Amino acid sequence: MAASASAPPTTRSLKRIVAASLIGTTIEWYDFFLYGSAAALVFPKLFFPESEPLVGTLLSFLTYAVGFAARPLGALVFGHYGDRLGRKKLLVLSLLLMGGATFAIGLLPTHATVGVAAPVLLTVLRLVQGFALGGEWGGAVLLVSEHGDAKRRGFWASWPQTGAPAGQLLATGVLSALTALLSDSAFGSWGWRIPFLLSGVLVIVGLWIRLSVDESPVFKAALAQAEARRGAVAAAEKMPLVAVLRHHWRDVLIAMGARMAENISYYVITAFVLVYAMTAADLSKQTALNAVLIASAIHFAVIPVWGALSDRFGRKPIYLIGAVGVGLWMFPFFALIDSRSFGSLLLAVTVGLIFHGAMYAPQAAFFSEMFATRMRYSGASIGAQFSSVAAGAPAPLIATALLADYHSSTPISLYVIAAALITVLAVVCAKETRHRDLADIEATAEPDAPAVLPADARTA
Repeated sequence: MAASASAPPTTRSLKRIVAASLIGTTIEWYDFFLYGSAAALVFPKLFFPESEPLVGTLLSFLTYAVGFAARPLGALVFGHYGDRLGRKKLLVLSLLLMGGATFAIGLLPTHATVGVAAPVLLTVLRLVQGFALGGEWGGAVLLVSEHGDAKRRGFWASWPQTGAPAGQLLATGVLSALTALLSDSAFGSWGWRIPFLLSGVLVIVGLWIRLSVDESPVFKAALAQAEARRGAVAAAEKMPLVAVLRHHWRDVLIAMGARMAENISYYVITAFVLVYAMTAADLSKQTALNAVLIASAIHFAVIPVWGALSDRFGRKPIYLIGAVGVGLWMFPFFALIDSRSFGSLLLAVTVGLIFHGAMYAPQAAFFSEMFATRMRYSGASIGAQFSSVAAGAPAPLIATALLADYHSSTPISLYVIAAALITVLAVVCAKETRHRDLADIEATAEPDAPAVLPADARTA
């Protein structure tokens, strides 16, 4: 019965679902962020040794951006099959792809060994990482959102979001430990490979946990109702992507706009800050890594708090606090780093990530509540990942280029502020969604098409 789809699960089963999503997203973000940190710290010398230092960093960040270019394709493919086959199967596949690509990066020969083939192979594996991550996010947050208690959906759905700072924390922590224990020559020679090879072990753990959870009950109920109403063949005929663009195009645009400040600010605060701290502020690599490490731990802790607040006050008000806050913080952010002390650097990154968390925490529930069940994976993934091409992908690259051209942080601050204005406009135009039942919005999801969950079925 459809009504059972919205019945709250036991606290124990919900925690297991949350744990499966969180561990999976942590591993995948670990893999993704590890590349970003390595792109700032070691890849320029290993894969682009013939370039000037800052040019080598730009080329390294260009391969970093390539991963974002593959994320929309991952969103389309995983979203399509996730809406037809279920969330769980696609989440297992995304974890295998991401972990396999990251492990392979740890085995790559460098430019000194195979020449130009080295950056080519690096770019190919980065594409696989981006493709996998493009499908991971939507499935992970939907698995929790569609299992969870509607009254606390913002809180529970924010836990998979903590996988980003947890992955950042893990990646930065491993790199920080290795740079502290190894000499620069040892780290540049072989030590950088260890964090990438470690991904293989993490994937095994993640798969064991992820395979133990059940499919989303909301998805199973929607599929059963569709098959009963129109037949199994007819239920699978419509492509979720077409339905999303036909009935939810406005929501897709809102999601894309909402991600601009969130995505751009995050990569400026966590990835580009390593470059800025070492080149413009003359701080050591270890100092910069330690600041990001501590700030990521605080980021992890505040995300569920912001998620709970979005249950109380709404998704929009909390999101707007983050967007406005991160825009206003950019000039103080760079001014603090320019003071060249660890405490100031730590404060700059921490406050920036706290404001970022106000956007990132309600995002999972917010985007999930915008779309109908049989097109939710596609809609949430497309809205989230297509914006990453224009936002997160070029952010470190643009910030580095602006620094190289103007030798000032002012253009970078204005860049983030412009993104914040776009996000504020998008969120203001959105409808508040926190009271929506993920099963009950089906009847109005497709006004000129047969309803997946008709009203009489939902009240049966």
